[in-house]
Amino acid sequence: MGDIHAMKYFAGPALLAGLLLVLGSGAQTLSTDDSLPDPYKPPVEKWGQLPDGRKWGSVAGSSFDSKGHIWVFERCNGANCIGTNVDPIIEMDPVTGKTIKTFGGGRFVIPHGIFIDKADHDNIWTVDQGSDDGKGEQVWKFSPDGDVLMTLGKAGQKGETPNTFNDPTSVVTGKNGDIFVTDGHSGKNQTVARVMKFSRNGEFVKAWGKKGTEPGDLDDPHSITVDSRGRLFVADRGNLRISIFNQDGKLLDIWKQFGIPSGVYVDSKDTLYVGENFLRPQAPGFKRGIRIGSAKDGTVKAFIEDPDQDPKDGIIGPESVRVDEGTGDIYVGEVVRQMIKKFELK
Repeated sequence: MGDIHAMKYFAGPALLAGLLLVLGSGAQTLSTDDSLPDPYKPPVEKWGQLPDGRKWGSVAGSSFDSKGHIWVFERCNGANCIGTNVDPIIEMDPVTGKTIKTFGGGRFVIPHGIFIDKADHDNIWTVDQGSDDGKGEQVWKFSPDGDVLMTLGKAGQKGETPNTFNDPTSVVTGKNGDIFVTDGHSGKNQTVARVMKFSRNGEFVKAWGKKGTEPGDLDDPHSITVDSRGRLFVADRGNLRISIFNQDGKLLDIWKQFGIPSGVYVDSKDTLYVGENFLRPQAPGFKRGIRIGSAKDGTVKAFIEDPDQDPKDGIIGPESVRVDEGTGDIYVGEVVRQMIKKFELK
């Protein structure tokens, strides 16, 4: 599960239960409506054809390029990429589900977030958390052919400085090329919870946020996306909310009506898609799934319910969410279930 760092093993039920109590212990209330319409068909599970008979591992995320191809960031057939040279970055045809290209083998520890900058030649940004054998704790920028164009952070080194990360989770760029990284994944001993801003050349500009529950604080900032106005939507997962900032770090709003966000994405029409993979003891009766609404006014318009709502099953369900704007199809990455799901409109 992204989550619980999926490190070198999957956590057992007891550890999952313990982490559920730790993550979000500063419990905020939710104001969700689980009776909204579901405009999608049942999902196509384990969608896509991987090369050479590969099976899906944990799917950390996906993103679309300007050609309409989907790029999937996958944990090397398993829970992580430790000790393998399997390529975790996969370009796929969303119509046929066939693999077009793969690269990135031997570079990553625990793939987490992926973002494609369509305005900048479809360059691919990826986030690697965890550290092992001098790797990890970095943000990578690749060309579509797999050439390394930039790295942020120090390989294999955790830290809280302007040039180190402490389990980064997600990355997005603004219209002027500024880079925004959410840093500080969930964990009992995690002290970092911030958004880091860099110039388009990779120079540190500023950071904001600290671990806490007050407005402007963050707890497990798990995903980040940007709307047409340049506002940053942060999946403030540990606080059971979305925190919205301007690009200078000013808190603009807090939304609790989209549930417990693990993955957030805003499309070109300012439709907000939120994927949830937690059931929290602090939110009795809450149902997880995918919530769809407006990034403009916060209205929630649709809800795709996850079929498994049993808290004993731990952290399952949507880790990341992306939409094909040409068809409206939704692609969900799942970490524990190790698959990518495709939802098609009814």
